[in-house]
Amino acid sequence: MIDDTLPDVEEALRKAAAAEILPRYRQLAAHEIVEKTGPHDLVTIADRQAEEHLTASLTRLLPGSVVVGEEAVHEDPAVYDALRGDAPVWIVDPVDGTRQFVRGETGFCTLVALAHRGEVLASWTYAPVLDEMAVAVRGGGARLNGEALRAGVPGTGATLRVATSHPDFTTEQQKTALLGLNVKGVDARPCGSAGLEYLAVARGDLDAVAFSWELAWDHAAGLLLVEEAGGSHMTVAGERFRLAGGNALPFTAARDTATVARVAGLLRGGA
Repeated sequence: MIDDTLPDVEEALRKAAAAEILPRYRQLAAHEIVEKTGPHDLVTIADRQAEEHLTASLTRLLPGSVVVGEEAVHEDPAVYDALRGDAPVWIVDPVDGTRQFVRGETGFCTLVALAHRGEVLASWTYAPVLDEMAVAVRGGGARLNGEALRAGVPGTGATLRVATSHPDFTTEQQKTALLGLNVKGVDARPCGSAGLEYLAVARGDLDAVAFSWELAWDHAAGLLLVEEAGGSHMTVAGERFRLAGGNALPFTAARDTATVARVAGLLRGGA
């Protein structure tokens, strides 16, 4: 069923971006940008309209499925409970990297994942301005614009490049844990769009990510993408990331299991 649906989901993402996101790229009016929880947590008309577009198209593709979208959950937190239910769930982040989108930069994407009973079955990462579409299927590998993705491994003795939670979105305790990465041999920097950071790991351009928040729409698509490209992930408790929440944080995803273990150990040391 998933293989048959892949092209239709890709088409749905492209249509949503073409109709709701790209016409507003570098064209947003001030009243079309709203703060949610603060000045660094923004939503635009493009986020809302694209999520509505995708909610309609994705549920048509899979009757009986439901959508957990970032903007719908903001309006009604109970929507998130669908991740613990029995129905197939589309997890949607209509514009991942809204700050970059608002600034007119290219580093944003649309994220969609299909999950069932806590397991991500397939994911899509679409960067419309960059014209990049990454697709992963559990047990079926990961591809970027049709070409196989392999994360590979960091070079022996090479400095690890790690993207971390942006300081604007971390508590003091989380900042302390992330300071564990402030050691020789690790080059840590604040992340941009989480979805594009995961893609960078999957293509071997970045060694790892370390994040201190667990909202499913930011991570579901990317975690499967990294796994299917040969990578792995782990929380500071040494456990796999749980989609519905309740994870020990921070957690990391990386190009290979050795790097995951190393980064998780540094985060535990920082905590």
